[in-house]
Amino acid sequence: MNEKDTTKLPLTSDTTKEHGSGTGSEETITEPGTDQPQVEVKKIVDQPPDGGYGWVCVACCFLVNAHTWGINSSYGIFLAYYLDNNYYPNASSLGFAFVGGLSISQALLISPLATYITRVYGTRTTLLLGVFFETVALIGASFTHQIWQLFLSQGVCFGFGMGFLFVGSVGIVPQWFTTKRSLANGIATAGSGLGGMMYSLATDAMIDNLGVEWAFRILGILACAVNVVCAVLIKDRNKAVGASQLAFDYRLFKRPEFLLILGWGFFSMMGYITLLFSLPNYAVSIRLSAQQGSIIGALLNLGQGLGRPVVGVFSDNAGRINLAGACTFVGGLFCFVIWIFAKSFSVLIFFAIAVGTVSGTFWTTIAPVGAEVVGLKELPSALSILWVFLVVPTTFSEPIALQLRQNAGDVYLHAQIYCGLMYVAAAGCMLFLRAWKIGQIEQLAAERGERSNDISAASADPALTRTVSAASKRSKNKLWKRLFLWKKV
Repeated sequence: MNEKDTTKLPLTSDTTKEHGSGTGSEETITEPGTDQPQVEVKKIVDQPPDGGYGWVCVACCFLVNAHTWGINSSYGIFLAYYLDNNYYPNASSLGFAFVGGLSISQALLISPLATYITRVYGTRTTLLLGVFFETVALIGASFTHQIWQLFLSQGVCFGFGMGFLFVGSVGIVPQWFTTKRSLANGIATAGSGLGGMMYSLATDAMIDNLGVEWAFRILGILACAVNVVCAVLIKDRNKAVGASQLAFDYRLFKRPEFLLILGWGFFSMMGYITLLFSLPNYAVSIRLSAQQGSIIGALLNLGQGLGRPVVGVFSDNAGRINLAGACTFVGGLFCFVIWIFAKSFSVLIFFAIAVGTVSGTFWTTIAPVGAEVVGLKELPSALSILWVFLVVPTTFSEPIALQLRQNAGDVYLHAQIYCGLMYVAAAGCMLFLRAWKIGQIEQLAAERGERSNDISAASADPALTRTVSAASKRSKNKLWKRLFLWKKV
């Protein structure tokens, strides 16, 4: 009598242990091909709590964004003051533009190191490092007397601080939510808009009453106090979701959908930085006062603060990729049909609020869209690469805009056209990403015998975190049809 060899799968305590603060669902795996009783292995699939302590993390991320990106948004007020008062002798307008670009580009450039520190030492260490660099930068900027000192303080050092805080916190909110992910992320990112509004007005008042030096010092003290509290309260779920936390995963470059995300980010930042830093000075160029310019900059940030949660709500309902692409296109459209013709204070107020609701859509939706495309596990690595990729557009966007200014007539006309075209190009990248996603869903639905229009069922499948670009080519709708096919994605 011949006996068949049977292999039993071991049961370990690790396979049934629940991770993190979320709940888990069990997957049963059996071994086929034997006549012996099959051994079941139960594996816990992490399910985020979709709330709970996650709302504390949302509040903390809101405040971190307000005291990093929000404070950085006030640079438009500093820039207008520097240009009008010759604050640093022999400094050019191009040099001042590079300071604003450096503060953002260095925040993104430091992201691989911040990701590595998060993986080795934890999220809290990364956040506290950010607090240290940002505080030193703002206090140090108050003692500068030459433009190169401003480069190092308000440019490079502040960028490092903002980068550590941003990278340490940007992936936290998606880990705590599923169905409310875009709403929660929209609330968290709204901090940069509301913080920018608050600190734009406050910075203008502090410069007028206390001088530039004390404006920097007060900002540094406030940022330090708030960010330290947030760093202590924020909790990540990296172990629960199995986040890879690789600083640079080159395999992502083989995925066309990831390249489309890079294109979306590149062109979005070329337009966004131009708007953020040029709008207060544009107000001055059409003979409005510096105070009115600061109000316009503040209203742009107010629009971001009010619009980002709304974008998050509709993103969860209409599809994250759909809304991200639509809002990006609308941002470019507003530049062409409103900004170019905004020659009065009232029209400029309307434009600042309207474009503010959609101009920062990239920051509102990048984490949820990234999770849709690459999955939560690879999201930190994908974001780390993305931040480095955005160093170039964030560094050179505002210098390009200033160089496009004319000496007479519509001073900012060429810069306005350039800004609008960048948003339209970014929307084009999202259109093709949307087509890829529809093809992926159709292929997965076909493979499982599901209806091709059952988006919600297909989107809940963990297999969506893997690319099926080759299989998508065989889906029932060709690329050109998928570009304009309505699906919730």
